[in-house]
Amino acid sequence: GNGTKENCGQRSKSRHESGKKRRLGFRFLTKISKHCHSETAIRHRGICFSTTSMKTVNLKDGMPLVHQALSQLDREIAMARQQGHSAVKLVHGYGSSGVGGEIRIAVQNRLLEMKTRGEIGDCIFGENWAKSDEQTWKLIQKRSELKQDIDLGRQNLGITIVVL
Repeated sequence: GNGTKENCGQRSKSRHESGKKRRLGFRFLTKISKHCHSETAIRHRGICFSTTSMKTVNLKDGMPLVHQALSQLDREIAMARQQGHSAVKLVHGYGSSGVGGEIRIAVQNRLLEMKTRGEIGDCIFGENWAKSDEQTWKLIQKRSELKQDIDLGRQNLGITIVVL
C-alpha cells in the first residue's frame, strides 16, 4: 500500500538472521524507512517495517535543558504519529539526585496539557505502568504486545507511556 500501514497478511513471514530463518507472526507493519536499524524491525520487499506499536524515545540523552527536552518531545510525538505508532515510551529519567527531576516534571505537565487539549489519547506515568493499574490494564488489553515491555510492573519513575 501507499500509506504508512500495510497489511502483510495473517500468516507468518520469514526473516534471515545470522544465517538462520526465523518465523515472525504479524498482521500490520509500520513502514519506517528503507534501512533496518532497529531490533524490532523487519525488511519486507526492500522496505523496513516496525513490528511494534510502541516507539521508545530517550529524552534525557545528551543531558538537554528542559526546553530542549520539551521540543524533542513535540518532534518525537509528531514523528511517531507519522510512522504509525500507537504509543510512545518516553525515557526522561527521574533526576540525578533521585528526587524528582525538572525534565520529568516538565514532560509530565506538558503531556497532561496535551491530553486536556485532545492532542494525545492518554499518558501513563511509569509508577503506574503495571497490570494492576486500571488505565494500564485497559491499554494492554487493546494492545497485547505491550505486555512484553521490560518496564511494565517495575514502577519506573523515569518513564512515561503516551497513547497517541
